[in-house]
Amino acid sequence: MTRQALSLASVLAALSLADPALAHHAMGGGMPATLAQGLLSGLAHPVIGLDHFAAVVAVGCIASLHAAGVRLAIGYVAAMMAGVAVHLMGASLPGAELWVAASVIALGLVLATHRDMGMLAAVAAFGAVGVLHGYALGESIYGAEPTPLVAYLAGLAIIQSVIAVAAMNVARVLMRRLDDAMPLRLIGAGIAGIGLAIVVQQVVPAV
Repeated sequence: MTRQALSLASVLAALSLADPALAHHAMGGGMPATLAQGLLSGLAHPVIGLDHFAAVVAVGCIASLHAAGVRLAIGYVAAMMAGVAVHLMGASLPGAELWVAASVIALGLVLATHRDMGMLAAVAAFGAVGVLHGYALGESIYGAEPTPLVAYLAGLAIIQSVIAVAAMNVARVLMRRLDDAMPLRLIGAGIAGIGLAIVVQQVVPAV
């Protein structure tokens, strides 16, 4: 096991214990009102939101196992943007946050078990998960004026693409150097842990 793999796994494990409530407090929880605020919120939201960050890292890692990895990663971002659009059009998805957390667990388990996901299955999974996360990400910008809204969407697409492609490249380097699936298994376990922590936080107070 390389030092890089252990470090990444440790970070993900620590994140799984962090407070998922930080996920939706970009701009101090307020609605972006300017172009700069919209762009900053779009860039920050998927990073400070552990569920969205974990999902896009998982997408990048799973995409690394396919020759068309970049297209898969960008396809996820496109689906995510479609999910934002669905929310902005006024559609309602009851229990959206729980669905998002469940999708994070599912992606983590795919990695942790090193399940061989075919191209069509990956496209379908990334499409469904992308729409779910996009819907959730659309909540913080719903009702915004056109200028901050467009800036938010631009920032969101940029940061999600960067994270997904970076995660894909890191995963490929680890696999090439080690010729072993263990790094991805550890990353997957950490990602599933993040999803589980979010589910527990949402369900336990309601019991």
